[in-house]
Amino acid sequence: MKKLILLIFLILAPGLRSQEVSLLQFEDKELATTLQDTPVSTEQFVYSKKIESLNKRELTKFMRKKGITEKLIKKADEYFDKMWYAEAAKIYDVVLEKSEAKHTFNLLSNAGDSHYYSGNLERSYKWYHELYETFKDQITEEKFFKYAHSLKGTGRYRRAAKLTKLFRQKRNQPLQELAKDNTASSTPTLVEIKNMAINSKYSDFSPMFHNESEVVFASAHDSSFLTTRRYRWNNQPFLDLYVAKADNEEGDLTSAKKFSKEINTKYHEASVAFSPDQKTIYFTRNNYGKKLKRGKNGINHLKIYQSKLIDGEWTKAVEVSFNSEDYSTGHPSVSPDGKKLYFVSDRPGGYGSTDVYMVDILENGSFSKPKNLGRTVNTDKKEMFPYITENALYFSSNRNMGMGGLDIYKSDYVDDLFSVGINLGEPINSNRDDFSYIIDEKGEKGYFASNRKGGKGDDDIYSFKHLLNLNAISGDIEDEVTGEAIVDANIVLFDKDNVRVAETRTEEDGGFIFKNLKPLTKYTVKTVKKGYFEKSETITTKNNINVTLAQSLKPLEEIIVEEKGILTLETETIYFDFDRFNIKQQAATELDKLVAVMNEYPDMVIKIESHTDAIGKKAYNKYLSDKRAKSTRDYIISKGIDASRIESAMGYGEERLLNDCTDRKRCPRNKHQENRRSEFIIVEM
Repeated sequence: MKKLILLIFLILAPGLRSQEVSLLQFEDKELATTLQDTPVSTEQFVYSKKIESLNKRELTKFMRKKGITEKLIKKADEYFDKMWYAEAAKIYDVVLEKSEAKHTFNLLSNAGDSHYYSGNLERSYKWYHELYETFKDQITEEKFFKYAHSLKGTGRYRRAAKLTKLFRQKRNQPLQELAKDNTASSTPTLVEIKNMAINSKYSDFSPMFHNESEVVFASAHDSSFLTTRRYRWNNQPFLDLYVAKADNEEGDLTSAKKFSKEINTKYHEASVAFSPDQKTIYFTRNNYGKKLKRGKNGINHLKIYQSKLIDGEWTKAVEVSFNSEDYSTGHPSVSPDGKKLYFVSDRPGGYGSTDVYMVDILENGSFSKPKNLGRTVNTDKKEMFPYITENALYFSSNRNMGMGGLDIYKSDYVDDLFSVGINLGEPINSNRDDFSYIIDEKGEKGYFASNRKGGKGDDDIYSFKHLLNLNAISGDIEDEVTGEAIVDANIVLFDKDNVRVAETRTEEDGGFIFKNLKPLTKYTVKTVKKGYFEKSETITTKNNINVTLAQSLKPLEEIIVEEKGILTLETETIYFDFDRFNIKQQAATELDKLVAVMNEYPDMVIKIESHTDAIGKKAYNKYLSDKRAKSTRDYIISKGIDASRIESAMGYGEERLLNDCTDRKRCPRNKHQENRRSEFIIVEM
C-alpha cells in the first residue's frame, strides 16, 4: 500500500501548482506585481532549502563562496516579487546577518516587508529599525507606517508615539490627528477570552454564526490526503471554509469539518455572511473560472460570491453584481433584517487602502449601487472585516495610534448614520492583529481572531464573554467642620495618566458612585465645591467589587485665623530647600490654597514675609529671604491674583527665628528647616 501511495505521489508531483493571489486581507498595492499561475519546481527553492539544511559552521563556509551573496540577493528578490514572503525572508536574513553585503535601503526594506507580510513582527522591527536609523531622510510615509506598526506590535508604544510625532512634525502634518483614534473604550468591561480547541497551527479566522448552534470559519488547516498546495505568501495551505459546533453556554467550538464541497475550491474561500433565514451565503473567493483571472494590472482580485441552500445542498456559487475585474471586493456582512450588505473594497474613490461600503439587497435579489460609509468609519488606512448588528458596526483597522496591527473598533449606528469608531481596547485588542469580530444579539458573547502571542498558530479564533462588571468607586463628601453632607459637589475621576475618565455630582446625602471601572487599577478622585478647598485622593479598584472613599472638605475661611489681633492665612508651612528660593511642589500645593481663598474674597490684600535659618552670613540670609518672598509673590500673581493685592513681599533673613537654632548652636536638619518659611498677613478683607 505504501508503494502505491508513493507511486501516485510521483505521478502527481510534476503537475502540482502553486497559485499566487492577492492576499485575502487586501495587502498593499505596491506589492501587486504580475502574478503567475505556473508550476513550481523544487529547483526554485534550492537556496532556501539549502540554507535550512546547514548548521552554523556549514552556513559560514557556504557564504564564503565567491558570488553566493549576489545569487542569494537575486533569488530573494525574485521570491519577493512573486510575493513568496516566507521564502524571501529566510534568505534576506542570511544575507544581512551572515555576509559582507552592504545594507542598502532596498535590501533592508525588502527584508522588513517580507517579515511584516508573513507576520513576524520582531524580525520586521529589526530590519525596519535599521532602515529608519540608516536612511531616516529617505523613509516614505508608507514605510514609516509599517515601522510604527512593528514598534507597537512588539510592545514599543512610547517609541512609536514619539517617532510618529517627530515624523509628522518634519513633514508639517497636523499633530491633532494623533489624538483622533481612541485606544480604549469609554466604559471598560470585564471580558473572558478563550482560545478555541479547533485552532490549527495555520491561520484560523473569520468566524460567523450559522443556524443556532454552529460557527462557520476560514482555515488553512492542512487536510490534504497526499500533499498540500501552499500559498507562497506565508507558506501556508490555501484557505477553505469549515463549520464547527458551538457550545451555547461556554462558546467552545468542536467537531470542525469542511463546510461544503460546492463552496470550497482549490483557491481561497473565507469571510462568510448568511441571510437571516440562513438560506443564502455570501463569501469571499479568488476571481477565477477554469483558471485565475487577472485585472488590468495583472492582479488576481477578490470577489464576493453568493450561493443558495436548496433541498439541503448549496448551489453553485455566482458572483455578485458589484464585483470588478480591476479591484477587490470581500468580507461581506448582512444586516439583521437582511436588507443591507456591508463589505470591504479597494475600489477607486475611497478614503484609504480599503474602505467599508454598503449596498441595499433589493426584493428581486439584485443590489443597489455601493455606498461608502464615510469619514466616521473609513480613514486613509485599511478598514476591514465589518460586522453589522442592529445598532452598531464592528470593524478592524490599522489606523494611526491603535494598539498595534489591526484593532477592532465599534461605530454606533442610528438612522443610517455612523458615529466615529471607538477602539474596543484590551483585552479584545492586543499589540498584534485583532479582527473578524462577531457578537450575539444580546451583546454578551461572540468570537474574533487574533495572531497575539500565546496562540496555537498564525491566526487563532478566540471566544469572548462579557462578565458583569461590579468594579466601582463610591463615597460620601462632607464638611470637615460640621460633618454635614455636601450636596452638588463636582467629582472628577482621573486615570493613572491623569486623563479624565468620568464626572459626576454628589446627591442630597453627599454620596457619589463611578461604575464599570477597570479592576486592580489606580484612579484619582478630585472633589471641587465652591467655598471649599479642592481635594484629590488616589484609590485602587479591587477585583470586581465596590471600593469606598470618604472625603472631608475644609471650608476656605477656616485658614483665616486671628492671633494677637493680627489676621493671617494659616497654610501648611511653605518650606524652602537649603540655599534655594524656588517654589517646590509641596509649596505650590499650599500656595494654591491661598490663591483659592483670595479668589473667594476679592477684596483681600495680603503681605508676604519670608525667613531663613541661621546658617551662613546674616547679610546673605537677608538677601536669600527676600528672594523667597519675591518668588512666592510671583507664583501667586502667576495664578491670576492682581499684583495690587499683595502689599509687600519682604525678607527678614534670620531675624525672626522660630526656635533657638542660632548660628552658634548646632541643631538637627529638621529644626533648621522650620525657619525656612513664608508667612501671609491679611492687611484688608
